[in-house]
Amino acid sequence: MKKVTLLATALAMVTGSALAADLPVKALKAPPPPAFEPWDVAFGGGIMSDYIFRGITQSNHKPSVTAYFEPRYNVTKDLQLYAGVSAESISFPNRAAAEVDVYGGIRPTFGAFAFDIGVWGYLYPGGSCFFGAPGIDFAGNFQGAECASQALINGNVIKKDLSFFEVYGKFTYTVNDNWSFGVNEYYTPSYLNSGAWGNYTSITGKYIAPSTIFGSSGVGMYVSGEFGRQWLGTSDSFYGTAAFPNGIKYADYNTWNIGIGFTYKVFTLDLRYSDTDLSKGNCNAFTSDFAARGNIAVNQGTSLTPINPSGVGSNWCGAAGIAKLSFDLTAMTNLK
Repeated sequence: MKKVTLLATALAMVTGSALAADLPVKALKAPPPPAFEPWDVAFGGGIMSDYIFRGITQSNHKPSVTAYFEPRYNVTKDLQLYAGVSAESISFPNRAAAEVDVYGGIRPTFGAFAFDIGVWGYLYPGGSCFFGAPGIDFAGNFQGAECASQALINGNVIKKDLSFFEVYGKFTYTVNDNWSFGVNEYYTPSYLNSGAWGNYTSITGKYIAPSTIFGSSGVGMYVSGEFGRQWLGTSDSFYGTAAFPNGIKYADYNTWNIGIGFTYKVFTLDLRYSDTDLSKGNCNAFTSDFAARGNIAVNQGTSLTPINPSGVGSNWCGAAGIAKLSFDLTAMTNLK
């Protein structure tokens, strides 16, 4: 009897297993893809030991603070529209203490090729005109009562409003996770509202070290550099001289920078060297540096040039080291 019972149990188990094998298996549903969120906002700020723009200090080689806010709309994952505002503390000859930038554009991406095309406005509120009595330039134009009533001690002149805009195009090719290269192009019909057109072209390169370079610390590192050339046209008569009453042809110049950066989460520490090939005299003529010094007696100046007859020289365009600590966030990545 026991043998019959054991046989029946065994048959039942085999039959049950066979039936189970014949039952269809219900596939597990894959999780739905994350919803596409077109809107995003980038924002950040920083402090730097010197605000250098295209090789020239904007803060009289003093520390500067900066912040920005940039809403973005992703039409697709490869096409982004954006607009933004940023601000930097400066020290300009016309006594403007802040630069406010308003910009916007489009960023299309095609695989490893990324483009950025837009318009950038540079605003410098709070400036005053410095020209000196009688306020009449070498072309015979009266520059106004405010200009005539104020003069810089070194003889330089500067307009009240230096605001201007540029149209730009940027191209970046990402070779791999470590290497990328780029080309930038900017153009303005009146650089710093001087009446002189400006064209800036540069090439860039960046190397991002492997994420494990500092082990599991989360600290990253990169090395980057840029070489650019600034072409400039002829100013209006406000900046004219006895030899060039209708305006001076600003000197074109090369500028370059190279630096190393360290990243941790949203923070970046960037250490950079910057320089140009502008002479002190041509730098003074271009910047109207209020801190420029020299013997202003004609033919005795240490930086006498055809467009800088005062002989006053500026160090605003020379070699400089910059340390910048900044933070950068995006709402979709850091605030979700």
